[in-house]
Amino acid sequence: MSLNAEQTNQLIRSRRAIFPNTYTEEPIPDEVIKEILENANWAPTHKRTEPWRFKVFRGEARRRLGEYLARWYKENTPSDKYLDRKYDKALNNPQRSSCVIAICMQRDPEERVPEWEELASVASAVQNMWLSCTAYGIGCYWSSPRSILEADEFLGLKEGERCLGLLYMGYHEMPEIPGKRQPIEEKVEWIRE
Repeated sequence: MSLNAEQTNQLIRSRRAIFPNTYTEEPIPDEVIKEILENANWAPTHKRTEPWRFKVFRGEARRRLGEYLARWYKENTPSDKYLDRKYDKALNNPQRSSCVIAICMQRDPEERVPEWEELASVASAVQNMWLSCTAYGIGCYWSSPRSILEADEFLGLKEGERCLGLLYMGYHEMPEIPGKRQPIEEKVEWIRE
């Protein structure tokens, strides 16, 4: 294995949410997206259910996605809560991105494992994608607006599938941002006897 522990630590600790307003117009090659998806495919999965499913939006499909998100926002937001900037963000973020991936989960038809374990597997797959994006110098973030959580028909989901959000991706111009975490000592209890 060519990664050492220090490189792995650095990769994990440098992962950040990077938003479409900082993305450049440089396209992410399909081959890189395929590698990122292949890394997602190696996430832990109890009983090998491999519940992750992905729908990759490129080209004109990004425009259709943005139109769907904006329309859903407009139709489902009370007028006293409606904001033009949120509508514009829903409409334009997909087109600002080189790629948007719908993160979906296919529930094991036999329900051999609890649903939370399959959700955890999908989240692990997304973490693999996020770390891969970081390694490739690609910014990304996982967004889960209600519009996409209720997009079964738009996404053409099958029986037992559900959408858990969108992963927006793009090369970016963000400087390195220091991470913020509370000390691990506040979150760990050592039990030795």
